[in-house]
Amino acid sequence: MSERLSQHLQQLREEIAGDVPLDAEDRAALLELMQEIDLKLARELASDPDASLVDGVNLAVERFESQHPTLTGTLRNILQSLANMGI
Repeated sequence: MSERLSQHLQQLREEIAGDVPLDAEDRAALLELMQEIDLKLARELASDPDASLVDGVNLAVERFESQHPTLTGTLRNILQSLANMGI
């Protein structure tokens, strides 16, 4: 996993654990998305791009865009890191 992606995932974890006002469903969706990213990257799927991973992050961006701009910015950074890795 790239260092930058690792940093962005850690930032997202901190934001979720912090003061961001999320309801239980939104928090669960973000945690599930992060777990999916971790699992897929742990299996080294960078050599075999998986569009569903990027689609999941894009959906999260759309979902949180209006109410949580900080989270959205972090999710976009994650998207960029994944793109830089060829995913």
